[in-house]
Amino acid sequence: MAVFLGIDIGTSSTKTLAVDESGKILAEANSSYPCHHLQALWSEQDPEDWWQATITTIQAVMKQANLKPDSVKAIGLSGQMHGAVFLDEHNKVIRPAILWNDQRTFQECEQIERLTGGRAKLIKLVANPALTGFTAPKILWLRNHEPKNFDKLRKVLLPKDEIRRRLTGEFATDVSDASGMLLLDVAKRTWSKELLTMLDLDAKLFARCYESQEITGQLTQEVAQLLGLTTKCVVVGGAGDCAAGAVGNGIVKHGLLSTSIGTSGVVFVHSDKMEIDPAGRLHTFCHAVPGKWHMMGVNLSSGGSLEWFSKKLCQFEIETEAFGKDKTFEKLVSEAEVVPAGSEGLFFLPYLSGERTPHADPDARGCFIGLSLKHGRGHMTRSILEGVAYSLRDSLEIIKEMGVPIDEIRAGGGGAQSPLWRQIEADVFACDVVSLKAEKGSAFGAALLATVGGGAYKSIEEACEATIEVVSKTNFDKEAAKTYQRGFSIYQDLYHSLKNDFKRIGQMTKDLQHKHPEKVAVK
Repeated sequence: MAVFLGIDIGTSSTKTLAVDESGKILAEANSSYPCHHLQALWSEQDPEDWWQATITTIQAVMKQANLKPDSVKAIGLSGQMHGAVFLDEHNKVIRPAILWNDQRTFQECEQIERLTGGRAKLIKLVANPALTGFTAPKILWLRNHEPKNFDKLRKVLLPKDEIRRRLTGEFATDVSDASGMLLLDVAKRTWSKELLTMLDLDAKLFARCYESQEITGQLTQEVAQLLGLTTKCVVVGGAGDCAAGAVGNGIVKHGLLSTSIGTSGVVFVHSDKMEIDPAGRLHTFCHAVPGKWHMMGVNLSSGGSLEWFSKKLCQFEIETEAFGKDKTFEKLVSEAEVVPAGSEGLFFLPYLSGERTPHADPDARGCFIGLSLKHGRGHMTRSILEGVAYSLRDSLEIIKEMGVPIDEIRAGGGGAQSPLWRQIEADVFACDVVSLKAEKGSAFGAALLATVGGGAYKSIEEACEATIEVVSKTNFDKEAAKTYQRGFSIYQDLYHSLKNDFKRIGQMTKDLQHKHPEKVAVK
């Protein structure tokens, strides 16, 4: 039996799946690690944590499924996008990786637009504006703020590609993940020589680009022995987590759109041709499907907002109720279920890490607005679920505005496993949403890419057709949809009402950090 592994290097954990040729999941394992926030709006991780989690999860699925070393034919990689892993001439990590949700690079984004002749010119070059989460501003930040580390720099890799290097010894990436570095000519699916020249960056810093199903290398002898595999096992290009998740949801043809609620929230639509939002509110990236593209809107704190609320504000109270620490999410959702649509006038803006789509504002802040003595924890929980759904609708409205056809919306990610959150999505969108038989996200999509690269299928579309099945539909409630239509208008206005205040708060935060740096470092 041929077996294929999908590995997703996430922000909170690494997940590995083992699947057979039919897409049946034989085993899965998860290993978590910390994220470090040494200053407000900073976000870093140690790549060694990703590697140890990769070893742990591969060994776990091999043991769970009792797999023989030579049964694993190919590995597909996925991972958090945009993160910057900086390597020296000895391939040693220079400093902690700067992640996708890090907001320190606002000035570098402005610098990039100056060096390229403005936002419109930059979008023409690489299909996207400069955003704080992207990789290119992180490289400039290293040059501007840590020149000694920049002098050591020889390679810049994305998170999943650092794992590829450790698996195979190869420097490689795929076009979907590379699109999010702000250095790829998305139309031509290769590095933009013109932009690299403008930014005075050496093309040798970057890995070779592949299509997602292409073979990029084989396991080294040392790694194969460590993992209980063989050197015949190949590693394919893989994809950024959003594109891999879309493959895992079958979003590989015209008319299909997916929403995903993980740490971040994503609205992802397939496109047969490259289409660009002139205002730069949506990302236009290469798809994992060769010769195709996708547009994507991203909210930086979707599931992350509920996780923050649970861990930071509710954990002690729920533990004292003897409900059980591992049941926190279920407890909160059960309380939210009895709250009516609209949370009785309570709104939540899910901007805990700043925001990307549609505002591209690193100074944006999370807010509860409309609190009264009537509101309790259930109202607050439901307002978070609704606020995240509103943020996804922000992206959906832009896609509709561009005239992109949408025949079906598929709800995915961890949030979609909650019937209440799926219902809120459908009601906020005023559109039915469907669910899949086994929604396993980015790791499953990466495994499907491995089945193509490993020869089980001729194309990604064929692999999705054979392995993915829609099994249920969540119909929207017309009365709730009316409430949310009214609420969405208020939600949109709230950001604009508070935009200037967010900037003042951001400046105050920076001033306090400089005055009391020892009091703001948090891990």
